[in-house]
Amino acid sequence: MIGFIFPGQGSQVVGMCKDVCNSFPVAKKTFMEADEALGFSISKMCFEGPEDDLRLTYNTQPAILTVSVALTRVLAEQGIKPEIVAGHSLGEYSALVAAEAMDFMDAVRVVRKRGQFMQEAVPVGQGSMAAIMGLEDEQIIAICNQVEQDGGIVQAVNFNCPGQVVIAGETASVDKAVELLKAAGARRAVLLPVSAPFHSTLMKPAGERLKEVLDGITIKNAIIPVVANVTADKVQDASEIKRLLVEQAAKPVRWVESIQKMQAENVSVFAEVGPGKVLTGFSKKIAKTIPVVNVEDLVSLEKTLEHFKGGL
Repeated sequence: MIGFIFPGQGSQVVGMCKDVCNSFPVAKKTFMEADEALGFSISKMCFEGPEDDLRLTYNTQPAILTVSVALTRVLAEQGIKPEIVAGHSLGEYSALVAAEAMDFMDAVRVVRKRGQFMQEAVPVGQGSMAAIMGLEDEQIIAICNQVEQDGGIVQAVNFNCPGQVVIAGETASVDKAVELLKAAGARRAVLLPVSAPFHSTLMKPAGERLKEVLDGITIKNAIIPVVANVTADKVQDASEIKRLLVEQAAKPVRWVESIQKMQAENVSVFAEVGPGKVLTGFSKKIAKTIPVVNVEDLVSLEKTLEHFKGGL
């Protein structure tokens, strides 16, 4: 069974997918659809930058989604289609397009708004995120709870792989938690270069605004199972998909459990579809026995096609 996994924010890079677009008309058409849906050239931003613009949340989200969908369509033309999908945070929208639960042009417009709402939920500088390496999940959760008892807001929000958890919240509370986590023996604690505390409870206003946007589009039952961030379980029902997308904005990404769920469903190969190899690294630490391939450019596409021709 083939499981596609789709990356989230942070994997963007200027020039992403340009070589694939030059070689595959279906990829080029995907970018043209995105440009039309947004009313400006996200293609130009992906291929030429500037990097500062691409890094803005409301640009990053539609850009990564477009790259992931373009590559998914190229793979489909080559006869490689997923039987189960999951996406990390923003990547869940790529997964839903792959599962035909969302129309691509609708999804592009929605994630543009999602990025905007997330940015507007917390003024720049008032929220932050940090990656914590080398502590057990329970220790991290306990220390975040301790800081919250003093009146701050900080939570464990991304359970990425064994030994790596991201925390998010108010800047002062994240700084305090980082201090305590280091004292508790964290191997590393790295503040992330992001502009908002994604997936923390501070994102609830973004989720409420997102619900209004999702109410205005058609979400269909998924043709294949999607493993949702919020539950780490399979979902295919349209109304359930919508409810979970709203919740997802302010709830943790349960990535370790999501990959374990796909493993339990007998996935025999994971394919990370989109820019970067972040999820490839996570998967190798979570489901060590399952091969992982990735597709982000012509070179990796060629390698992946070779892999599948080899009989998986």
